[in-house]
Amino acid sequence: MIALEQARQHLETLGLKQAVEVLDNTLDAAASRQLPYPEMLAELLGVEVAARRERYLTTRTRLAHLPFQRTLEQFDFGFQPSIDERLVKELANLAFVAEATNVILLGPPGVGKTHLAIALALRAIENGQGAYFVRAYDLMEDLRKARAEHNLNRRMKVYLAPKVLVVDEFGIWPYDRESATAFFTLVSARYERGSIILTSNKGFGEWGELLGDSVIASAVLDRLLHHSHVLNIRGESYRLREKRQAGLFPSQPHLGAAPEEAGDN
Repeated sequence: MIALEQARQHLETLGLKQAVEVLDNTLDAAASRQLPYPEMLAELLGVEVAARRERYLTTRTRLAHLPFQRTLEQFDFGFQPSIDERLVKELANLAFVAEATNVILLGPPGVGKTHLAIALALRAIENGQGAYFVRAYDLMEDLRKARAEHNLNRRMKVYLAPKVLVVDEFGIWPYDRESATAFFTLVSARYERGSIILTSNKGFGEWGELLGDSVIASAVLDRLLHHSHVLNIRGESYRLREKRQAGLFPSQPHLGAAPEEAGDN
């Protein structure tokens, strides 16, 4: 018993809290199964490793500010046949993160752009990479305010730190020139250093009007698309499908033109 208490104290000193909690049960199970000491030790430490990973993922996911959690396994590729499922699965291997390549998801509202962006961010977190989610309007306002207060460099650290930055709903609102300039500064700073996953309902040809300056728009696109994968999603809104299934829409509504065609770069 003295040795057992010493072992418990050593585990506590090392901060192995989960191992302390399961020590007695692990020893009892090892005795009943006649496990060799190395296997018993591996099981005990395995419980600690699993608990630490769970805490890590919980913390990283919280810090990522994701509005919800969705996985690639939950995505209905059958409902959106325009999506290149092969490419999405390749992206899930996270080579794009290692290569600091961007992912641009284009399409009308409700087709699953945000779902895919969050799923890729979660996959990166599971792989030990930092991720951060921000809606484009909030990002632009934050950068514009920081620029006006001469605090842009300090504030930019928030958006430069994660390996994966998700910018959602780009194009829902137009932006002034100050915001556009600040956004260009961010894109330039992350160029070949970190990945941006950006969702937008606007085709690239509309970005000049959206940003209020065609020159800035061209410069942003030049850096975003130089190393990038572009997925152009054409399809029905998931939310409209749910309304239709509930009987609120008698037939499929007319779908407007999708954003302009784009391929991998």
